[in-house]
Amino acid sequence: MRHSFSVAAYVHADYLFHAEPDAIKHGLDYFEKYCPLDKAYLETHRGLYDVPADKMKEIKSLFTERGIAVSGGITSTVKVEGVYKNIIFDTFCFTNKKYRAEYMRIVRECAGLFDEIILDDFFFTACRCEECIEAKGEKTWARYRLDLMEEVSREIVSLAKQVNPGCNFIIKYPNWYESYQECGYNPGKQKDIFDMVYTGTESREPKYAQQHLQRYLSYSLMRLMENTAPGRNGGGWIDQGGSADNLNIWLEQAELTLFSKGKELMLFNFSSLIDSAALPPLGQQLGRIDKIVRQLGNPTGALMLEPYDADGEDQLINYMGMCGFPFEPKPSFDASASAVFMTASSACDPASVKYLKDHLSAGGTAVITAGFLRAHYDTGMRDMTSARFTGRYVTGKEYWVDSYYGNHKTYCYGAEAVGIELLEYKTNASWCEAALVAEDINYPLVIHEFYGKGDLYILNVPRSFADLYKLPKGVLAFIGKMLAGDHKIYLNAEAQYNLFVYDNNMFGVYSYRPHPEDLEIILRGGEFNAAEDIETGVVYETENTLLPPSKRFDSAKTRGELTERVIRVPMVNGKYRFFRLVK
Repeated sequence: MRHSFSVAAYVHADYLFHAEPDAIKHGLDYFEKYCPLDKAYLETHRGLYDVPADKMKEIKSLFTERGIAVSGGITSTVKVEGVYKNIIFDTFCFTNKKYRAEYMRIVRECAGLFDEIILDDFFFTACRCEECIEAKGEKTWARYRLDLMEEVSREIVSLAKQVNPGCNFIIKYPNWYESYQECGYNPGKQKDIFDMVYTGTESREPKYAQQHLQRYLSYSLMRLMENTAPGRNGGGWIDQGGSADNLNIWLEQAELTLFSKGKELMLFNFSSLIDSAALPPLGQQLGRIDKIVRQLGNPTGALMLEPYDADGEDQLINYMGMCGFPFEPKPSFDASASAVFMTASSACDPASVKYLKDHLSAGGTAVITAGFLRAHYDTGMRDMTSARFTGRYVTGKEYWVDSYYGNHKTYCYGAEAVGIELLEYKTNASWCEAALVAEDINYPLVIHEFYGKGDLYILNVPRSFADLYKLPKGVLAFIGKMLAGDHKIYLNAEAQYNLFVYDNNMFGVYSYRPHPEDLEIILRGGEFNAAEDIETGVVYETENTLLPPSKRFDSAKTRGELTERVIRVPMVNGKYRFFRLVK
């Protein structure tokens, strides 16, 4: 019996339209054997299929008689006879009256059958038909679609509650969060229109597909949506599509969704998992995950500001997350955060520079990307740094790290060259903390600015985000330390790790490395001396102490910094381990 989360399955309308009762019973038997369900979302409409009401009532009883709760589902794709629209995925043209009327019919019928409805993630529009072009007028497509889908959202929620006053209406948001505004997804408004939200945590194969979804998304997007609608995020939705049919990636989606403290795991979809080899290992893993998750506190990490309707440096947080940096993404600024990370997307909040200045003036640490600097260069950032853009680029694979407070330079090499934009800065007006070396010159990867009582770091992200994975561990560890804030640990490791940090002195590590290896975990401060594996009870003691900060050259003082010690733990690729800090 699971205690920390529930498991649900989404059931396609086309499957239900054709399926006989015995086939559904067989599917339920298979789930009961390997991965018992707490709930099922039975779809009434998808594309060409509407499940007749009488048949749906019979189907509902097949689930409820086994103690499985049922809700309704709608996929917003359609063919409207006599009205042809040239639309991606056959989504609705909500500008057209016949399409709008057809959608109202679908919602009305679903609300008459169920006390809860969830919208699959086709509740968007990308239509550019003649009607939409005329209706848009001088607005941008993003603005027009945001306004249109807000209007439609209010209409369908009102209609559902007219039909069924107790109906709980849920909007599921897809994994492609950087494109929401362009397609009309409007969480800033819709979170207050719908009763609940739901999160698409389906990671995808990033090299040969249209999306660029790194696996950390299954964790980070859950956290963003938890902070978008606190207490009203129903859960995370995973599927095997787009994951190159890789069973490990399917399991990772579930694991990361639940490590992010998702309340429910939605399996997409019921019919494709019947007699599937994917279900037995998932059921086995869920038992293990439940024992872990019930011990974890609230997730935490560096605050990543991701405003509503933002655009810029798409998916960067998930590339960064695959480098072992823990994040807590939020749609609004949190002044209590000890470390802040801001990207070009963060810059879409017009108050972001003010937040940054206030945070630094109060003594905080902030890491901004060169993309954020560029976006606000003439609106507040020019006066905070001597860094200047040149429009020139450089490649290399040799690096050095020279923290002002550490006063100890280290040298490291990457296996492959990385390309960055060349930033110029004025020596001693700013301090270069990490640099890429190209022949007889070096260029900054990290620039340190002393601002107010705080520390501002400018991260010169490689031109291709995937090149972050080519940075050597000495560079990645330094970035991890910048982002650690007042957290007690960071990693000294190559890329392809996830680090999950919780507020009860627990943390987890997931390895995507190509081989087993010992992982160095840097423990900060003197409160704890070791880490205990919460599953095996094995305790790993600190092995050695890193060099403390020292006075730089002729300066009169150095900053007091936490003592740092190394814990070394063995990691197996494709595996995760969770630890408790102990004294």
